[in-house]
Amino acid sequence: MDRVNSSHPLMREKASPLEIVHECIGDDLEKVDQEFRKNLESNVPIISAIGEYLLLSGGKRFRAKLVLLSSKLCGYHGEVHISMASLIEFIHTATLLHDDVVDRAELRRGIDSANSKWGNEASVLVGDFLFTKCFSLLVQSGNWKILQTVCKATTVMAEGELEELIRTNDLSLTEGDYLSIIASKTASLISASAKIGAILGNVSEEKEKALAEFGLNVGIAFQLIDDHLDYTSNEEEFGKKIGIDLQDGKITLPLIFSLRHCNREEETFIRRTVESDPITKDDFFRVVAMIERYDGIQYTLEKAEAYIQRAMAHLHLFPDSKEKE
Repeated sequence: MDRVNSSHPLMREKASPLEIVHECIGDDLEKVDQEFRKNLESNVPIISAIGEYLLLSGGKRFRAKLVLLSSKLCGYHGEVHISMASLIEFIHTATLLHDDVVDRAELRRGIDSANSKWGNEASVLVGDFLFTKCFSLLVQSGNWKILQTVCKATTVMAEGELEELIRTNDLSLTEGDYLSIIASKTASLISASAKIGAILGNVSEEKEKALAEFGLNVGIAFQLIDDHLDYTSNEEEFGKKIGIDLQDGKITLPLIFSLRHCNREEETFIRRTVESDPITKDDFFRVVAMIERYDGIQYTLEKAEAYIQRAMAHLHLFPDSKEKE
């Protein structure tokens, strides 16, 4: 029998989501990085040094990709989406710099965090520069609707971070409390990223709201996955130390769900562990074992999947396209 030609179109494997994304916006992503570097220009060398260090450290550019994809989904054909995606990355990078200081992080994306390399003071001040430069450039753009969207997102984001800080070590935190915090601290900027594309595309208010809700639900799922990884991954895969949430007293969904089902003795042990400084490796893995026993990891993953499905439902208003995939 003749061998089937695997190069025939019908025999080719379906492109992966990452390949589709690269096909849609690969060139634009390179332009976003170029724009990021241009906006880093300053007479103060440490600003560009830290910015370039973070840029070269990798990262998913998740929020920038959402700006680019949502712009194309909404039929935008100009170049402003490049600068908007770059500015969203500015904001995200600023929050990473500040977060690593607050969390006393030593690793970011698998390498030394900026604060461990340059110190807390420099990290905070460069983060401040990125925030102020971003809003300066947004004002120059003259798009007041995008400016309003980003201002609201960053305000809500800061409120979420503070709420999380206030609830440190608080084992009474409910699932509802937790979801409200991550919707603010993480999902608000992701929602704004998707909404910016709708604004640039000048679509209907209904579609604009749909993309904002899409981003919000994706953002919540994104944080749920990140929180589950803090208990299940290794440092090489995760790019930062595992167990850092528990060490910092951040009560996340895997633990919240498990606390609902554990016995009094286990709850007492978890409380003592959360309040320990530092938490020993043995105690951390004992907590992980409890979370696994009560299906806290599985519940978190199922919750993330539910938010992904909810997000996808908001795209029904848009015609089928590579960007929608």
